[in-house]
Order: sequence, then structure tokens, then C-alpha cells
Amino acid sequence: MVEEIKEEVRTEPISFVEEIVRNDLSEGKNGGRMQTRFPPEPNGYLHIGHAKAIAIDFGLAQKYGGVCNLRMDDTNPQKEDTEYVEAIKRDIEWLGFKWGDVLYASDYFQQLWDLAVELIKQGKAYVDEQTSEQIAEQKGTPTQPGVNSPYRDRPVEESLRLFEEMNSGQMEPGKMVLRAKIDMANPNMHFRDPIMYRVLNLPHWRTGHKWNAYPMYDYTHGQCDYWEGVTHSICTLEFVSHRPLYDLFVDWAKQVGGDDQPLDDNRPRQIEFNKLNLTHILLSKRNLLILVKEGVVNGWDDPRMPTICGFRRRGYSPEGILSFIDKIGYTKFDALNQMSLFESAVRDDLNKRAQRVSAVVDPVKLIITNFPEDKVEVYTAQNNPENEADGTHEIEFSRELWIEREDFMEDAPAKFFRLGPGKEVRLKNSYIIRCPQENCCKKDADGNITEIYAELIPETKTGEANANMKIKGKTIHWVSCRHCIEAEVRNYDRLWMVENPRDEIAKYSDEHGGVKGIEAMRPFLNPDSLEVKKAYVEKWLTTRKPLDYLQFQRIGYYNVDPDSTPEHLIFNRTVGLRDNWKK
Repeated sequence: MVEEIKEEVRTEPISFVEEIVRNDLSEGKNGGRMQTRFPPEPNGYLHIGHAKAIAIDFGLAQKYGGVCNLRMDDTNPQKEDTEYVEAIKRDIEWLGFKWGDVLYASDYFQQLWDLAVELIKQGKAYVDEQTSEQIAEQKGTPTQPGVNSPYRDRPVEESLRLFEEMNSGQMEPGKMVLRAKIDMANPNMHFRDPIMYRVLNLPHWRTGHKWNAYPMYDYTHGQCDYWEGVTHSICTLEFVSHRPLYDLFVDWAKQVGGDDQPLDDNRPRQIEFNKLNLTHILLSKRNLLILVKEGVVNGWDDPRMPTICGFRRRGYSPEGILSFIDKIGYTKFDALNQMSLFESAVRDDLNKRAQRVSAVVDPVKLIITNFPEDKVEVYTAQNNPENEADGTHEIEFSRELWIEREDFMEDAPAKFFRLGPGKEVRLKNSYIIRCPQENCCKKDADGNITEIYAELIPETKTGEANANMKIKGKTIHWVSCRHCIEAEVRNYDRLWMVENPRDEIAKYSDEHGGVKGIEAMRPFLNPDSLEVKKAYVEKWLTTRKPLDYLQFQRIGYYNVDPDSTPEHLIFNRTVGLRDNWKK
């Protein structure tokens, strides 16, 4: 691997993270090994921000012949569940990645506890009885040093005894914590005697009632990386200030472990990159859970949710998502990316893979008056002009058709190039038709158009004598009334009406007495984020499977909803054919 990297000629730009990995491998660090990990907390479903971490954690390991383990950060039992563990696995597999081992922070609870005991014995940790408010106050500020806890120099034997009591199940949560003894004057606030353990007195979904005191993330993460043999610990920018503490805890684990510690020559290297931020999206599992519990959306996989399973159900392809992540790249500067850029990447990918079909989502009947009532013509439609291997299917043509209501205008302006009195259009894959100048439509008592009348122009089908007849009108799509299927179409729009909902919610909360939760969110939610319509579609669509990618011609990209059945077809709008965010 090392020699390959030295000789390789770079043909494409690479991220600064990959540059670090390449250099480390070229220099033979960690024995020339490459190992990463993806460490989600199983307290919710993964969102699109996690996809960026997944792409680099798994992608670099795969590219450089290494391994990426999936490690659940399950140190907070009150919020975690096996449901989330299984959902995380599904999402990673759907994105196209495979992990080495499935591991859990709870696998290391005993090691972490034993290490903490040794650190107490070495005078590097102590039990503190202050309240959380007192601890926060005596930590100082970034410009003012902290004040030592009155328990900082308590005897080692006393801290050991109290530490055992913390895990007894008899101690009240919040009464005591274990803190690392580092430096209360350090300019890095994370070094001011950080908390290592707290009392929860809750059973763990994997370890049962064995533990009542649980380790904190900062204490847990580095040691787990070290014990597992992680070479590159890749995380987001908020952990930059945590890195010195990460390194210190790894040093302590190495010193305590001595020569018997596995992978003693390994030092995980923490590298930080910018988060994925998108306009009109709120990325926070806590806030997403509120939307689910309050019934604003229909579960974690609602197509309006920014969860990976939500995008999957909406019809986004994993290739489109990864293409977008590749386009925005990895940097050391946070940025707010436009949702239109994301949709553009997905649209480009769907154009290659979506099956083309006819569907009419706002139907009005068109009657071809000079076509026999009992006659049916069968045409061959190409499934995907971008890929001939996708084959063809048949579509029927008859006297009565459904067309889009917007494709007809009774009082049409000169630049309206669809149907109207005296106007001509081509029916896709079929004839050119012409509306009569007079009596071209029928209306109901309320003045709504119920039927449109037109005549076909003979021999204007493809391959016939007048096939190349020039007209001003456009080509419009249709489905045969006798041969189509009624379907439910769900047109999804943005869930949030503001570009940056996180900031707007925080501002609203400040201006309204600290209101929280759904009450702070409600003013910014889009009441029209879901439109459900009755549509007519080709009967061939009864053969499509859930999550199949489709293009409703002239309308947009859709997919088959998992709840769809041949008896009740349901389609979700993924994105339009063109960018509609500027509107």
C-alpha cells in the first residue's frame, strides 16, 4: 500500500483529510494500516449530515484497503434503543458501504471503569460532590481561570470508595461525579477537570443493571479508538477544542495499559472537517424527534424529513446523495449549502436511472372526435432514453384521454403553445391534434372545463407521411382513460419556510420568553409541505416495485412509496425536472 501511494499519480483533487491519510500511509505510520470508525449514538435515525461522515469514514477505508468499524456510542441509556441500531445499519448499507465489525462503547465499560480506578490511584481523578451548577460556575470563563473544587485533593482511598458507591444503585443521580484532575487554569476549558462519570441509575439495553454510573463521551471516545486500533478518528469541527483532551486520555490509557495493552504502538489521529449544513433544513435528532412526537410529520421516514430513510422514501438515490457530498467537499470552514445544489445532484443522477412514464396529476378529459370509439392503438415507449438496456413497455391509445388541465386554455394568449381554440399540439408518441375554433370544450354548472374536443391530423404519427409536419404547439403527454390506473400522488415541498430554521427558532424563542419545542418551531413550518392528489397513470406502473425511480414526463421525478400496492398505487414526488427553489 505504501509503495502504491508513493508511485500513484494524482488525477483528481482530494480533500485535506485524504491528504493526511495518504501522507501517513506513505510514511508507514501505524504499521501502514488504515482503520476508521463511524460512531453514531443510537438515540434517533441518521440524518443527511451523518451521510457526509459515513462517506469519508467508510470511503477512505475502502479506498486505501483499510477497514471501518461501526461503533455505537451507547453511553446514554435513557435515550437509546435497538430500533435505532437497526435503522443505522440499514441506512449505511443503503448508501453502499460495509463495516468491519459492529462494536459498542458498552463493550468497553469494564475497561473504562478499570482505567478510571487506576487514574484515581495515580491522583489523576477524584470524586466531586458539587452540584452541576457549582461545577459550571467554578470552571471560570475562557478569559478567567477556574477555581479548584473543594474535593479536588480528597484522599485517594475516599475517592475510590465513593466511586464504587456511585455505581451501587443507591446513590442519587447528580449527587456525585468523577472528574479528571488536569488544570483549572488551562485556557482550553475542556482541560478544567472534565467530568468522566455521572450517576444515572438506569438499566442499559445491552448490559442490564450491571452499571449505574456511566462514562462521559470525552472520556470514552479516545480510549475506544485506541483499544480498537483506529488510525484516523475523523469528526466534525466542534471537536477541534476537544482534541487535546482526546490525546491526553489516550496517553493515560497507554500509560496505564503498559506493554500488555493491545496495539500499544497505535496512536489514533483526530481530524476535523466541516459539517453538512443545508438551507431550509433542521439537522438535529432532538428537534427531529419533536416533529415526530408532535405529529408534524408521519414518522422518521416521512419524505419531508432530512433523515437518510426520509430521503430514501422520497426517492433520492444513494448515488445522488454521495455525488452531492463529493461536490461540496470537506473543508475546515462551516458553510450553508443551498438545497437547490443538493437537488441538482440528485436530479442529474435520477436522469440516468429513472424510468420514463406518463402520468396526469391534474386531469381533464380530451376526446379525439375523429378516432373510432372501439379502436385501440398500442405504442412502444422507451423506458429510459439514457439507457437502452432498460428496455421498453407498451402504452395504449384510444378515443378518450386524460391530459393535464394546464395544457388547455380557452382564452389562450398568442404565446401559449399548448391546446386552445384553433391550436395544434403533438400527443407524445402519437398524433398531432387540433382543437376546433368553436365549441372546443364543455363546462359544468360552475364553469369548470370537464371535456376538451380535438381532431387528429391523419398520418402524423412517427413513420407516417405527415410525421414531420411543423406546428407551433408543444408536445404534451396523456394516458388513455380506458387503460390507465387511478393513483395517489404525494407532492412534497419544503418543510420549513425560512432558509435557516435553527437561527429563526432561536430568535423567536428569545423574543417570546424562552418558549421551546414545537411552539418555537410552529411559526416557521410550511402548512403546504404536502399535497395529496388523485392522478391517472399508465397501467404498466402496477409492475413497479417500492422505491423504484420514475420520471413522470414533463412533471418531475417520483418514486413508488413502500405502502404502494397494485390495488392502490402511491407515488412520492422526489424533485421537479427543473430548479424551483428560486420561486
